Amino acid sequence: MPMSLEYDKKHLWHPLTQHQLHPENILIKKAKGALLFDEQDNQYIDGIASWYTCMYGHCNPYITNKVATQMQNLDHVVFTGFTHEPAINLAKALISILPKNQHKLFFSDNGSTSVDIAIKMAFQYHFNKGEKRKKLVAFEDGFHGDTFGAMSVSGLSIYNGPFEDFCLDVERIPVPNENNIHLLAPRFEEMMQKGDVAAFVYEPLVQGAAAMKMHLPEHLDQLLGIAKENGVITIADEVMTGFGKTGKHFASEHMQNLPDIICLSKSLTGGLVPMAITSCNERIYRAFLSNKMEKGFFHGHTYSANPTSCTAALASIELLESEEIQNRIKMICSSHEKFNEKIKNHPKIKNTRQQGIIYAIDFNVETDRYGDLRYKLFDFYMSKGIYLRPLGNTVYILAPFIISKNQLEKIYRAIEDSLNIL
Repeated sequence: MPMSLEYDKKHLWHPLTQHQLHPENILIKKAKGALLFDEQDNQYIDGIASWYTCMYGHCNPYITNKVATQMQNLDHVVFTGFTHEPAINLAKALISILPKNQHKLFFSDNGSTSVDIAIKMAFQYHFNKGEKRKKLVAFEDGFHGDTFGAMSVSGLSIYNGPFEDFCLDVERIPVPNENNIHLLAPRFEEMMQKGDVAAFVYEPLVQGAAAMKMHLPEHLDQLLGIAKENGVITIADEVMTGFGKTGKHFASEHMQNLPDIICLSKSLTGGLVPMAITSCNERIYRAFLSNKMEKGFFHGHTYSANPTSCTAALASIELLESEEIQNRIKMICSSHEKFNEKIKNHPKIKNTRQQGIIYAIDFNVETDRYGDLRYKLFDFYMSKGIYLRPLGNTVYILAPFIISKNQLEKIYRAIEDSLNIL
């Protein structure tokens, strides 16, 4: 074992890891395009864009060159009392592609903080208007992050178990579908009419950590309409779904009822540097305007609107809007559809689903979320030069936009071959 890995094992605490059971980690020394390289120069196709961040490929030269230039001019400056061109230019670009009702941007550091900020905005919005609404509504099996506000509205017990007694007041509802919407809609309306719900927090169309569980736009749209009719703020967590992954720039664009607040991170900066944005409509923002200081939004992060992060985000948006990336998104969607037709009726496959470039397969076996099958499949795919991260009996593909057809075919073949080890 290389000395660096020994030091890693001795001193580093990795996320989502039970180190007693899985103490070893793979050392990745470089990345380029859709590929990761380990210390032996073995290469792996990054089939999940490193948690849906590096959508334009690792070390994309268009992004890195822009950031390198920016770092020579302005690295960082406090964003309270100061502003700067990278933030202003990013705002121009982002507002132009966000759903049409979004007007204000609030910066932070990551997906969890963007959700915490959205929740605080919702609570204070009602507070500033003289209403104390203390309850939140969220989907079962949702995941919104690891900080306390975001964790409160998440519904995965493996993350929340030890902290349930400390969480915010959240009422959970099932994800809507054709079988339950006729019962769920009136129940949801009854909850909204009580007058104690501050916000409805949801992942639009795709619940990422719930193994890419998907729901239809028309069912979610119905719930959003009910929330709006009752003065409940709607918060779309687009940390995973945002920036082209669902076939539109934002998943919220698939619905008629647009969210009041949107949470953004992950591929916002093309995976190069951390940053998050919580956007909102003008109505939310105006509730904080007052001659009283305490009605302002007193929330701030040291690295808010970091100029290098803003530069990376602007470059990423420019790539997203390019003809090349839009054509690649269409290619990935089409490739998934063809692969799905080939494999969906296999007896070892229980279910398949797709939303834009997001494709998921449920294998017809029973297993725990982090059971042995997950590690068996992970090791198998890595042996084939493919990095996928199974969740229970689900394998999903969310590859960089720049992935080639040949690389996609290698991922498909590895998934087909893995059916033989089930």
